[in-house]
Amino acid sequence: MIRSIALALLLVTAAVPSARAASDADFKAAYAAAEAASKEAASLRNQWTTTVATLAAAKKAADGGDFDRAVAAAKEAEALAKASILQATSEKQAWKAMEIR
Repeated sequence: MIRSIALALLLVTAAVPSARAASDADFKAAYAAAEAASKEAASLRNQWTTTVATLAAAKKAADGGDFDRAVAAAKEAEALAKASILQATSEKQAWKAMEIR
């Protein structure tokens, strides 16, 4: 169920086309949001490696001047980070149901 929600969030975020070309400011805002979510996931000890790789891809695209791709990657990284946060918080309680008594 949680993976389905995370996947749906990721697909919706990636499927929304931009009406205009992204700018450096758009990238910086998207990257900051993704980085904040990634840091929160890391604080929960559940930062996914795909999030880190996607953040790096966003930075690389921005460095190359492709802000449309950079913003899309940053938004994807944010969605991945939020999914990992959801996973960490749900599993924090779910393990109790699996404990042998």
